[in-house]
Amino acid sequence: MRRPVALRLQAALGTLALAAAAGVVLTMPEAAAAAGGATGYATQNGGTTGGAGGQTVRATTGTAIHQALCGRASSSTPITIEVEGTVNHGNTSQVSGDSCSTAADKIELKQVSNITIVGVGGGAVFDQLGIHIRDSSNIVIQNVTVRNVKKSGSPTSNGGDAIGMESDVRNVWVDHSTLEASGGESEGYDGLFDMKDNTQYVTLSYSVLRNSGRGGLIGSSESDRSNGYITFHHNLYENIDSRTPLLRGGIAHMYNNHYKSLNESGINSRAGAKAKVDNNYFEDSKDVLGTFYTDQAGTWQVSGNIYDNVTWSEPGEDNNPAGPDPKSNTTVSVPYSFTLDAASCVPSVVSATAGANKGLKVSDGSCTPQSPDPTDPTDPDPTDPDPTDPDPTDPPSGTNLSLTAGADGSSKASGTSYGNVRDGDLATYWSPAGTTGSISVKWSSATTVSKINIREAAGSQGAIGSYRVLDHATGAVLASGSGAGVIGFSPVSLEKITFQITGASGTPRIAEFETYAG
Repeated sequence: MRRPVALRLQAALGTLALAAAAGVVLTMPEAAAAAGGATGYATQNGGTTGGAGGQTVRATTGTAIHQALCGRASSSTPITIEVEGTVNHGNTSQVSGDSCSTAADKIELKQVSNITIVGVGGGAVFDQLGIHIRDSSNIVIQNVTVRNVKKSGSPTSNGGDAIGMESDVRNVWVDHSTLEASGGESEGYDGLFDMKDNTQYVTLSYSVLRNSGRGGLIGSSESDRSNGYITFHHNLYENIDSRTPLLRGGIAHMYNNHYKSLNESGINSRAGAKAKVDNNYFEDSKDVLGTFYTDQAGTWQVSGNIYDNVTWSEPGEDNNPAGPDPKSNTTVSVPYSFTLDAASCVPSVVSATAGANKGLKVSDGSCTPQSPDPTDPTDPDPTDPDPTDPDPTDPPSGTNLSLTAGADGSSKASGTSYGNVRDGDLATYWSPAGTTGSISVKWSSATTVSKINIREAAGSQGAIGSYRVLDHATGAVLASGSGAGVIGFSPVSLEKITFQITGASGTPRIAEFETYAG
């Protein structure tokens, strides 16, 4: 059984003090950010768990991310790094240490393992700054946006790849992320999701890749055939010229993806590669599957796909499109279980689930997006009862401490106010500027709180998806879950308590943020 939050906070004070000097904020180990678990090939070769079971750290700059990596006891010490804000060249410096090897022009995960990087709060944006994974294993990247990474022009980062993996990389799961550029190679951009030089057991799920000349590759040349065992599912590829992906050797499984406006070619299986292509939706595109730009052919197994307004070129010496009536020319078996959505509903399912800041929703094969299980996958004692009371019809007793408190937040929509959540009036409310954000209640001196009641305004019930309740000063997670209502936790003395909405199905409207001592 875990100690009460207040006792665990006391035990962590020394560690927090040390971390403050490094520019990072530590939260409790059980404050997992990554929801659910890995899928596809990332479940093989021992599985992909990232920083599960380790320390959780909050970072708002690239330098703080590097400091968190370098502050570990070893290069394999598990860590979850929660990122909020914009990471760019101006706030990303090289940091040295025995447990890291970083660089100033990119987020560098080099010769490390057991790491989760996850966007929280108002979102994590890596602006013109790529994420480079080299000679590393067991990495989770979730709920982040990486945009406009260039290989030429200014500034440059990561060879122009949004996320790039190379040199003996194993077990990477990238999930619910948005990777985007603003043009092709002539504008200075390269690939959005590249794997080369012996990269294996990777899954890209519920992500958006768009507005780029190159979606990504597996293998840097026809002779680089050491890569493979890659799964792509429930992703949106939109306005991409080619490489969705380019597969040189190896095996890849693509299922339930929505490919839209592929301008020159799509899945390019070549150099002996095998592609398993199941229940995808191809729309308004050209040459969505085949072997292109080489005479070294690859193969494919196709099943259940829909080709909506797809055009096909004529076969040639270096051009072997699979259509206009794609047929299988190989067989591929995968070692993991998976459930297929019908191809006809893939556009709607992917639209509701894929990309950063979408609430980490997933599909169970029923064509209906599902909210993630709020259970913490790194909770050291999963049998410990959850103190959260989700029943909004069970109001707490005692005095609402918010009535004499102040309030602030991360942002507010036009016409709303932070103070509306503590005025006792259900007709007034606060909304974030987007669909996610945070609202806080604060006092001039330490106040003991053990229960809050989040009351939604009329007409907005059910908009709040996933949430976290934080001790604002320390970043400690007091509770997490989904939906509004009464939320209980071990009593804690604090001056400011924050309700952070990390996922929503619409625009939340919080009429009252009530706080109670017991």
